[in-house]
Amino acid sequence: MMQTNYRDRIVRIRGVVGGKPVIKGTRISVELVLQYLIGNPHVENLFSAFPHLTMDDVRACLSYALELVEEEQAFPIEEPPYQQAHP
Repeated sequence: MMQTNYRDRIVRIRGVVGGKPVIKGTRISVELVLQYLIGNPHVENLFSAFPHLTMDDVRACLSYALELVEEEQAFPIEEPPYQQAHP
C-alpha cells in the first residue's frame, strides 16, 4: 500500500496555530481536518467548509497521523495482581 508523502504538504510554523502542524499555505491544522473526518468520514463536509482543500491535502493529514501512531512505542499491559474477595 502506497502512502502519501505528507512532508511536502504539512508544515509547522512557529506562531501559526500555536506551532501545530498545518496544511502548507493555510492555517488549517491537521487536527482540524481529523476532527472533521471523525464527525463525518465523507469529505464533502470538509470540502464545503474549506473549498480550497484537495484530496491530496486530506491524504497528507491522514499519512501524518498514521506515521505518529506507527512510531508509538507499545509497552505490555501489566495485569493487576489477583485480589481474593473477602467474605
